Amino acid sequence: MAFSLFFLFLSLLSLSTTTTTAGTTTTTATLDVATTVQKTLDLLNPNFLQQQSDKSQKTSSETPKTTSSSLSFTVHPRSSIHNHHHNDYESLTRARLARDSHRVNSVITNIEILISGTNRSEMKPVVESNSMYKVEDLTTPVTSGISQGSGEYFARVGLGTPAKEYYMVIDTGSDITWLQCQPCSDCYQQTDTIYDPSGSSSYNSLPCGSQQCQALETSACRSTGCLYQVSYGDGSFTVGDFVTETVSFGNSGSVPSVAIGCGHDNEGLFVGSAGLLALGGGPLSLPSQIKATSFSYCLVDRDSDKSSTLEFNSAPPAGSVTAPLLRNPKVKTYLYVGLTGISVGGRPLSIPPSIFAVDDSGRGGAIVDSGTAVTRLQSQAYNSLRDAFTQQARNLKPTDGFSLFDTCYDFSSLTRVAVPTVSFNFAGGKTLSLRPENYLIPVDSNGKFCLAFAPTDSPLSIIGNVQQQGTRVGYDISKSVVSFSPNNC
Repeated sequence: MAFSLFFLFLSLLSLSTTTTTAGTTTTTATLDVATTVQKTLDLLNPNFLQQQSDKSQKTSSETPKTTSSSLSFTVHPRSSIHNHHHNDYESLTRARLARDSHRVNSVITNIEILISGTNRSEMKPVVESNSMYKVEDLTTPVTSGISQGSGEYFARVGLGTPAKEYYMVIDTGSDITWLQCQPCSDCYQQTDTIYDPSGSSSYNSLPCGSQQCQALETSACRSTGCLYQVSYGDGSFTVGDFVTETVSFGNSGSVPSVAIGCGHDNEGLFVGSAGLLALGGGPLSLPSQIKATSFSYCLVDRDSDKSSTLEFNSAPPAGSVTAPLLRNPKVKTYLYVGLTGISVGGRPLSIPPSIFAVDDSGRGGAIVDSGTAVTRLQSQAYNSLRDAFTQQARNLKPTDGFSLFDTCYDFSSLTRVAVPTVSFNFAGGKTLSLRPENYLIPVDSNGKFCLAFAPTDSPLSIIGNVQQQGTRVGYDISKSVVSFSPNNC
């Protein structure tokens, strides 16, 4: 009880109310500039990077803290797994934002394809040639985004019998789990050794007539069984055998016969990871296949050396902020949330709720996406947020924009600073107050911070992982509820 009261005291201490010249009140929160900037410097220190890597390896072997009925993976920020090879934090930030733009374009393109009913590329019948798969087997040309890196958060996943562990990108916007497999026709660089099916006694090919094969949007068949192909809107792709394998959740349990892609030809935004762990809403996603009634994850600060967990069938923490989990009848993969508005400085913005709603065509709405970094808002909503924030932050020193950010500040002479609060408002009257670190982020190591939101011409709004950091995000599939639990990593 005393512990809870202590953290309540700290949270109240970080918030304050100031009075503007117009006589209205603005709620502010304190941003710890010095600590945040120090993290950017630590991340550039080779010794610190090695310590992060060693700590991640140690954490991966430990048993996640779960209840007897739950399953859990450890989750790590990309920086602790894969060496970024950047000499300064500004270039690292630009690389992250470039990956993020590719990701957003991919999400928007995929949703538009699903809504419009456009036929996805079909695979030609594959002619066996030394059991390899060629890019030429695809009817649609693709371009590689391999130079851009990969997703920002990796889960440590056990596969096969005996189980071997692999770092895989967690993605709430995908339905097909896959990893790179031997023999490789074309594989990108990954941290772990490439999975070899011959070393697992639980590896099994899926026949072409199987329910799992029939559920694929893009598939083909050959004598050895079902083939899969996943193409992403940014030009990334994976193609190979569709198989079943045992998935192990650390020491908390395992599930046999999970359908996954065994990718022999893979290119795109996945460098460092062994593949992708799909957490979407379709029938082939991992939560659907293991019949999970719920799952949750917490994303630590991506510049930190800490890790957290991805849990299945665990109860949400007490006191969570809840919102409706909505389904778009035309888009099964993505998980929509009942976002109705945004508040700045404690005051709701004048944004019509329809801005965040799915229209009759299936377009629009708001999704919570683990793979997108920076929250994207339809331009009208973004402009309202930016204008309200700059109006209430007139005492802060503005500076030039950076990449996709147009609202930035110079905090180089400060150690702490009071900034207007930002909150998400959900259907049902619940409000999620963001920490300052969730919306004002450093873009270099010199004290330049930017408002971490960006406009989009798409009607779709995306709540990104910068805004989710430090918050356990839970999806109760059985009750159609999304929960947000700050400070529960």
